[in-house]
Amino acid sequence: MDVAELRALLSPEGLRLLDEVGPFERTDDVVATVARLRAAGHPPERVAAVLSQAKLRARALRKFGPFAARMLFTEAGLEQATRLRVASMHAGRVASAGLTTIADLGCGIGGDAMAFAGLGLRVLAVEGDEATAAIAAYNLAPFPGARVEHADLADVDLEDIDAVWLDPARRAGSRRFSEPSDWSPSLDDALALAADRPAGVKLAPALDRALIPPTAEAQWISVDRELVEVVLWSGALAREGVRRAALVLGDEGANELTATQEAEDAPPGPLSGWLYEPDPAVIRAHLIGDLARALGGRMLDRTIAWITADQPVDTAFAQRFRVVAQLPFDTRWLGRELRARGIGTLEIKKRGVDVDPARFRQRLALRGDGSATLVLTRMGARRVALLAERA
Repeated sequence: MDVAELRALLSPEGLRLLDEVGPFERTDDVVATVARLRAAGHPPERVAAVLSQAKLRARALRKFGPFAARMLFTEAGLEQATRLRVASMHAGRVASAGLTTIADLGCGIGGDAMAFAGLGLRVLAVEGDEATAAIAAYNLAPFPGARVEHADLADVDLEDIDAVWLDPARRAGSRRFSEPSDWSPSLDDALALAADRPAGVKLAPALDRALIPPTAEAQWISVDRELVEVVLWSGALAREGVRRAALVLGDEGANELTATQEAEDAPPGPLSGWLYEPDPAVIRAHLIGDLARALGGRMLDRTIAWITADQPVDTAFAQRFRVVAQLPFDTRWLGRELRARGIGTLEIKKRGVDVDPARFRQRLALRGDGSATLVLTRMGARRVALLAERA
């Protein structure tokens, strides 16, 4: 977003028009709305800014819920913004540690800063991009304890700050930076700040674990089975004796698996009557072995994240399947067997095998009203197909 678009949006007429239009996504809605607003005499730059925000607000509902209806966004800011549910967990940790002031360095549109301020913390939100800083100021306006500065992170005075929160920018426009040295701030600079005071550093969940400092607590977080981030906590924000954690947020609430280190893998063993697919946060935190032992189970294969067990156990850390049959890994044979069982709707889950599920399903030529899950994986050097039911 450039400054001219921001001015058109932040005018009283622009904000009033945005509230009138409301969020929408469908192309035909956009075309009809443009025609209506231009016919009403609104200038094209205002119409363009308002419609861009209306579409972003519609997309933001997934992350911010009803709060999205009063927020402003940039494309990149929304993409990198923390889900409000997750941000509230971050804020709760800071508040529980007894810290009262926090600097959100590289605050983006202010999503995390809103959560910190919402729990009564005094927040200094710093953003280097002028337009994004103005949007953050708008989003944080309802919180008297929050202050936004448009500044370079290196120039920020942190003398009276208890803790820092960093979410390094990993893209510029449409360009993504894969190298940690290219992030803003770079990973080295972020970790240097985290070594100096209590901090949380939010990073992409696929972060190379070799880059994690040995003194940091690494917490991988998933929401409804989608892995969304890893946070490196330091100082008073890192829990005593916890170096690896998998926080799973879902319909069951918040559940966490923690350990002093990455778990030793559970040994592989024979297939039993139940299969468990660990949550992606558990997989990335490398706590599969601990989960397998808690379930009384074993790995199907030493290198693949499937757990098998003799008994069904309720757990928030994995999806559970009842094994119906072990079938040959052959599409012609499988197709005949699945059609004979009346299975027309098939969920295919694959790990450790090079298969395109869509093409594989097409070759099965399914017919019927039944549904099932087909697990395509390996047990040692052997490829296996397991017919299963979600439990």
